[in-house]
Amino acid sequence: MDPITLFALANGAVAAVKKGCALYKEIKGVTGDVKGILKDLDEQFHKKYEGKSPPPEAKKQLLEEKERVKELSTKDPGDVYSEIGEQLGAYFDNMAKCKAVFDEEERRSKTQIYSGDASLGKRALQRVLMRKKLEQMEIELRELMIYQSPPELGALWTEVNEMMEKLGKEQKTQIAKQMRIEQAAAVRRAEKMKKLKAELWWVGAVIFVLLFWFICLLWVVEKRKEDYPEYGQNFFPHLVTDHERIVAERNKKYWDKKAEEYRKQKR
Repeated sequence: MDPITLFALANGAVAAVKKGCALYKEIKGVTGDVKGILKDLDEQFHKKYEGKSPPPEAKKQLLEEKERVKELSTKDPGDVYSEIGEQLGAYFDNMAKCKAVFDEEERRSKTQIYSGDASLGKRALQRVLMRKKLEQMEIELRELMIYQSPPELGALWTEVNEMMEKLGKEQKTQIAKQMRIEQAAAVRRAEKMKKLKAELWWVGAVIFVLLFWFICLLWVVEKRKEDYPEYGQNFFPHLVTDHERIVAERNKKYWDKKAEEYRKQKR
């Protein structure tokens, strides 16, 4: 599990919860009093531009705000409430996973040699910064939902927080177990790759030696053909008998004669 990915998911869930809380408050604010809100918007608009003609842009903004209020009045706050609960659960879930990964990495750093791309100090600094950010996220959400939102959102925070504290302890144990299994599998894969690379190196070395030996053999054969023609022109040496030499000379004379006749005909 990558803590950076888990942190990003937690951060995204926090943003969704904040957006949901703002929308929920707006919906609750317009529920049952749409006409009063629209009337209040008109009164504020006319009061602001009393005695003067309002600019077209201001009229456009007023109409857009009225449409937004009407749209909010048609939405069900229960749907937004459920979405906030889901995103809040996602935040706590990814936060618990992220902290569990941090704890396991810290445990490993005391017993194993780190061999990652980032330096050990940089990795430790990342853990500290992300822990601080996760704690800050939790504080912001708690204050938003308990002190700055309707009471039902504060109750939702309390319920989800208590539930995730229990589940988080169980999940922490399972995550640590899973990470150890994955670490052991990664070690085995690394050992297999190391062994495979060593075997490939030896195979390459043997092929190179055999190729070099074959080239040397070819050179020796060619050198033998030049220095000792009596052993023939074949790959394997063969001592040429007098009969074979006479036949070869006759064949050579025959073909030389044929070649000469051919050249005369061409002239």
